[in-house]
Amino acid sequence: MSQGQFIGGAWRGGDGAALSSSDPATGEVIWTGGTASDADVAAAVAAARGAFHGWADLARDERIAVLKRYQAGLAERRPAMAEAMSRETGKALWETTAEVGSMIAKVDASIAAYDERTGVKETATGFGRAVLRHRPHGVMAVLGPFNFPGHLPNGHIVPALLAGDTVVYKPSEETPWTGELHAQALEAAGFPAGVFNLVQGGRETGAALIDQEIDGLLFTGSAAAGSFFRRKFADRPDVILALELGGNNPLVVWDAVDPEAAAAIIVQSAFITTGQRCSCARRLILPEGHEGDRVIEALVALTDRLVIGPWNGADEPFMGPLINARGAEAARKAAAALGGTVIRAAGKVAGLSDAFITPGIIDVGHHETPDEEIFAPVLQVRRAATFDGAIALANHTRYGLSAGLVTDDLMLWDHFGKRIRAGVVNLNRPTTGAAGTAPFGGLGDSGNHRPSAYYAADYCAYPVASFEAERVVSTVGEIKGMRA
Repeated sequence: MSQGQFIGGAWRGGDGAALSSSDPATGEVIWTGGTASDADVAAAVAAARGAFHGWADLARDERIAVLKRYQAGLAERRPAMAEAMSRETGKALWETTAEVGSMIAKVDASIAAYDERTGVKETATGFGRAVLRHRPHGVMAVLGPFNFPGHLPNGHIVPALLAGDTVVYKPSEETPWTGELHAQALEAAGFPAGVFNLVQGGRETGAALIDQEIDGLLFTGSAAAGSFFRRKFADRPDVILALELGGNNPLVVWDAVDPEAAAAIIVQSAFITTGQRCSCARRLILPEGHEGDRVIEALVALTDRLVIGPWNGADEPFMGPLINARGAEAARKAAAALGGTVIRAAGKVAGLSDAFITPGIIDVGHHETPDEEIFAPVLQVRRAATFDGAIALANHTRYGLSAGLVTDDLMLWDHFGKRIRAGVVNLNRPTTGAAGTAPFGGLGDSGNHRPSAYYAADYCAYPVASFEAERVVSTVGEIKGMRA
């Protein structure tokens, strides 16, 4: 049974509807609890508002000290939190262990980013000094996703708290247990009451939260939800909006000498996390003819070797289930609707729950397919006659999150980098490769030009530019056009 909502430094049950979370590999219910009512959400925002000035006025080092305690607490909780996350999401234990590691590393990365991008900068002038400072916005609403239920919301929460903002966090309704464990780690660090607050629930809870007088919405999720938030806040320019959305990401393989090496990069781009990363490759673009055929042969051979199973299975899995059976069924239908030639079907896995899915590889030929993100291990294959044609196909999307090129010809990389339209562009590495010490975000329907990761500091504080003189000095002589 859950502890409920964490509001104003205390846990309360929540007056909303009941919520439960299940292990997608087995269907076992692993968490139950109540959701936040509208009144609970209002109380959480009020608590955050009340705590804001006291937290923002603390010295940088005092806020860092609390975040360092949080970091140490995460390290102590790492095995238990990783196991809980694997049970709730179905992800392999090696992956959830790495996810908690990313949460731990986020503290140091955020401190470095805060100092570099939003620290105080001072320049001497003839009258005194010019000073650039940054101030926190206020109350930040954070809406988290299910695919990385610890790392991705943590990537908003830590830089916001460091900047002096206060937070109201709503985890995905698919991963409330992970959200609760996350809140417990923050509680143990000793943040002042109201600085961090947790509300549980689904769309209704999220809607109640964004209807409050918040100062920022930090969101990771689908492009459809991002479009809704753009419209919702069109008349609220006072609210900072940072959207980290999905992608229909291309991976181009061209003039790669070793097809098996290329196939390994494709597998890690398209099928990692069972395709549930916003940066996963959804479209594979190959040369026409024998070169492309060799890559497909190597890809199929490698895909057939992947272990699909539960996180605690006898054999360590590469892929677990999707977050639920509904998502898997929707993905299978979307893959079947693509048409073309099925190289490997996105099917069910014998002996496992319906949330499991086999990697789908579909040669869609030259016909148009929906420019949508299939959030699953489904890869569309296209062919191009020329490299410029491959780039044109890669850019043929309204998204712009990640893209990749696999090649042994570095001249192609130079051209690709100048023409491709995406926020994360990798060479001979998976499209999912990203560092916490670099920005992460995309263009078009993949975001709103507010990249996260290292650049999260930019949307957690606003710049204040000042001219400052130590004393009042007459400037009458500087006034033009004045009678003697």
